[in-house]
Amino acid sequence: MSEPSDAARPLIVAIDGPAGAGKTTVARRVAAALGLPLLDTGAIYRALALVAKRKGVDWSDAQALGALTQDFPIRFVPAPSPESPQGVFVGEEAVTKEIRSPEISEGASQVSAHPPVRDGLLDIQRALAAKGCVAEGRDMGTVVFPDAPHKFFLTAQPGARAQRRHAELVARKGPEAPSLDAVAEDLARRDARDSGREVAPLSQAADATALDSTRLSADEVVQAILDQVRAGAARA
Repeated sequence: MSEPSDAARPLIVAIDGPAGAGKTTVARRVAAALGLPLLDTGAIYRALALVAKRKGVDWSDAQALGALTQDFPIRFVPAPSPESPQGVFVGEEAVTKEIRSPEISEGASQVSAHPPVRDGLLDIQRALAAKGCVAEGRDMGTVVFPDAPHKFFLTAQPGARAQRRHAELVARKGPEAPSLDAVAEDLARRDARDSGREVAPLSQAADATALDSTRLSADEVVQAILDQVRAGAARA
């Protein structure tokens, strides 16, 4: 039985990288430009952390968290524009805003380090991408979609990442936002945890294109990705 041609395979664009590198903004715009759904895997882990907190499951309890991934009813609703977050639902409940708090961000980083969680959510992520998508996360190109035809690793200098994340939190929370120093410390902790975990650590896939967004605008990063994806489609 012959392998399906590239043209017959769903188009998957994998964008990996650390927190604060601009992945979410870039992925939204790339997805809109290509007419593809956005698979925000960070939102999946955030939603799981939120559900665990509500159910009294400790974020360190790997087995109990893994059990929560069974038939986890997460779904996404397309955003009205590329600049708006897509809707995130667990069952019939919208959790789009609830999962963006600093506490749940920390929870997502903790729960994502557990092998039973990553294993339990793998099929869910692949099912959501069955018809193609732009997937953003930490292990899209290395674990979840190792055969994706287009892989990118988006990063930036720690200072730039902290400033971006701080500005995002200030815009959302105003004077209640954490300080820049606190944000920088949080990103450093998450980097260490994401890069040092035993299963699916944050790393660049060997065949991924590295993009340093420190001195690039979001539009410039988006254009670089679109140029490469479209060039690949033209060669297919």
